[in-house]
Amino acid sequence: MGILSRFRDVMKANMNALLDRAEDPEKTIAEYMRSLNGDLGKVKAETASVLSEERRAKRALDESGAEMKKLQRYAEKAAEAGNDEDALKFLERKAKQAEKHAELQAAYDRASANAASMKQMQDKLVSDMDQLESRRAELKGKLAAAKIQHSSPGGVHSAFHAMEEKADRALNEALALAELRAEAKEDDLDELIAQLQKNAAGGDASAVASPEDELAAIKEKMKKKE
Repeated sequence: MGILSRFRDVMKANMNALLDRAEDPEKTIAEYMRSLNGDLGKVKAETASVLSEERRAKRALDESGAEMKKLQRYAEKAAEAGNDEDALKFLERKAKQAEKHAELQAAYDRASANAASMKQMQDKLVSDMDQLESRRAELKGKLAAAKIQHSSPGGVHSAFHAMEEKADRALNEALALAELRAEAKEDDLDELIAQLQKNAAGGDASAVASPEDELAAIKEKMKKKE
């Protein structure tokens, strides 16, 4: 499904690590910014349809659940009136509806997971763009200071050196914090990806009691009330 097919790649991308390996950081930042803007545009374009599908799936699931409850009430009333034949018919219809309900539940789970993934990707892309903007500003500052150094040597050199050390220290602290956050989220991400794969496979449907068993349960409940 479009950008969703790239969920793992988007979520595991590490902008700082990629830039550290770049031969031309300034050019690489510009290229990544264009790529991230494109991905963010795709996420926003697809989010509306994903959320719409989630709402549609939820509505269908709720309607199915209401239908099952209605058939259960009809079966109980028929059994209370001594009409076991009609009660069994209602329970048979409920059993068929239960099979459909399981399919609707799986469809809703997939739609809900897709909606959550879109939100996560959008947050991740915005975060990556903020990191790139920060690195670009840092790079421009160093280049500007370097020009001053070349035009006015001596005391300016030591000032630039101190500025560079401060910028490098701040960058190292930011990278360390980003790595800690990435490690903390790694397990959650793998668990979410595993859940998405499980949802895509459809999962296992729960066992459904037979109409005869349900009728017996209704009659047993009636006996206890006597």
